Amino acid sequence: MLSEAVRSTVSAMKAADTDYSSLVKLVLSDFALTQRVIRLANSAMYISFGGNITTVTRALMVLGTGAVGHLALGLKLVDHFQKSHSELHRLEVKLELNRALLAGSVARRLCEVRGSFVGEEAVVYSLMHQLGRLLCIFYLESEWKKIRELAEARGGSDDLVCQEVLGLSFDELGQEVAKRWGLPASISEGMKPFKPESGELVQSSVDWLRVIASMSTDMAHCMTSPDTSPEERDNAISTVAKRFSSSAGMPEGLIDKTVKTFTKEPTSQHFIQQIEGLRVEAASLVVQDPVSMIENGIKDLQSLESGQPLGPMLSMVLETMSAGMKFSRAVIFLRDQDNSCYRATLGFGRQIDERLSALQFQETFSVDVFHLAITNSVGIFIENALDPRFTIHLPAWFREAMPDARSLVLLPVRVENRAEALIYGDWSDDALVRKITADEMRVLNELASELSRFFSAPIHNPILVGATASAARSAAPATEPDGPPFAAPLQAPEAS
Repeated sequence: MLSEAVRSTVSAMKAADTDYSSLVKLVLSDFALTQRVIRLANSAMYISFGGNITTVTRALMVLGTGAVGHLALGLKLVDHFQKSHSELHRLEVKLELNRALLAGSVARRLCEVRGSFVGEEAVVYSLMHQLGRLLCIFYLESEWKKIRELAEARGGSDDLVCQEVLGLSFDELGQEVAKRWGLPASISEGMKPFKPESGELVQSSVDWLRVIASMSTDMAHCMTSPDTSPEERDNAISTVAKRFSSSAGMPEGLIDKTVKTFTKEPTSQHFIQQIEGLRVEAASLVVQDPVSMIENGIKDLQSLESGQPLGPMLSMVLETMSAGMKFSRAVIFLRDQDNSCYRATLGFGRQIDERLSALQFQETFSVDVFHLAITNSVGIFIENALDPRFTIHLPAWFREAMPDARSLVLLPVRVENRAEALIYGDWSDDALVRKITADEMRVLNELASELSRFFSAPIHNPILVGATASAARSAAPATEPDGPPFAAPLQAPEAS
């Protein structure tokens, strides 16, 4: 959606060189953008053009297609990133977006002080300067979390750690995306960070906007640094002003005074207070770790008497596992004594409903990981189910039904000496795959063990009667399977 919005805006900007209609239609399709364009055309900066402008077409004639196109592009980016995720991740996205918007406001103010008409372009350049970071936070949640954790542990910046985690910097990510979107060369070029210490000469208006965008981004960080006194903030602003004054072609004192004054104005205070509020809100969130969440689920089961219907108990266990471990899918197989097999009866997760009917296997022993699991007393974790050295231990029915399973967990639910059920959980997303800790495996085994006591209860859920009637009866002790022991081939690092 973001890609399409950007492409349509750029296309309208290019068409507007000869015909305003495309850009006018784009602006009119968005009420907020229409109001922004008309308001800007009637602002004090453009009062010499007559004022009292009421149509988008006339606004385009006053502002120019470049200014309106940049305004539209900036608004599309902001609207997209405001539609964020939930809870802690939502707060992080909003915090970084507010900081990017603050940088854009600083850039606009510096352009006004210099008497330049490129304020809207400067805002967009500042936003685009943050595009790689925003995309990472918004779409790559687990990678962003790892970047933040490493940066905090080392006391360094996110930008330095980003290269290690993603294989490229935030800036490189943003520039590559801009290239694939087909953005104008001036915007793609303007997204490149400007380091005044490099001695690079400012040779064009695009280079000057790069300077303003980079300086404004650094200023926004100074203005919103956590646990910083007003004196420390002012000193940091002065340092940035000194670094960039020569490249920006503006006196150091003018930059310093402009930004410090702007810091106290309502526009910047809105963003600063928003960021401070988001930090407080994020700090107040109690983020439960997987072990705590699963332990809470175990306590819920323990609070119930054994005579409960089996169906809700199975649902509670799968829900607890899915929430705690962030599994892509969680499924429970129940033993069907009449047909000597295990059938998947209930599942949560991605595209699981259409796969349930294919998830079943015979009780007769076979040399594969599922039969190892039902003969085990504790769960099994497979770290890399796609490793060719391990796929030979996965049955054909499973490979066909779950070809995208990266890592998986199998937990037997034992009643006396027989597995009456098998709980399955997997990750199909590379970004979510991780090792399971000893504590996590411990509580998962406890969860499966707690579930076992409900298998002696009468079954009231008609959907589960056919599959679980035999599970409610006492099971005979299992006999040792014939054939070679299965444990030996599983001693690879990928399985534990």
